[in-house]
Amino acid sequence: MKIIITESQFKRLSFDEFASKRMGGAEKIANTAKEKGGPSMLTYHHFAVKLPYYKKASQGKFDLEEAKKEFEKTLKKISMNMEQTEFQKEMGRLEVLGELIIKHGKK
Repeated sequence: MKIIITESQFKRLSFDEFASKRMGGAEKIANTAKEKGGPSMLTYHHFAVKLPYYKKASQGKFDLEEAKKEFEKTLKKISMNMEQTEFQKEMGRLEVLGELIIKHGKK
């Protein structure tokens, strides 16, 4: 049985619930991509890097100031001169940090 969460329900999730739901989705995508291999490995790297951040946030260990610093550091690090795998990892990191920072601000 598949459970569908509407956007309005998703917005009402607590910060911990939001992180937990996002972690589940990222984990599923990462696992599927890893199983496929080949070009899908870029997707794997993009989503796998998010997992520790979602886990930490879902356990109530999110540090907003630390996340903001890491977001800025990651943003400055991203460039067109990176290897594709490194680029996907850093973009995934930027996304997860941004999502958590935004959601934390709307608690």
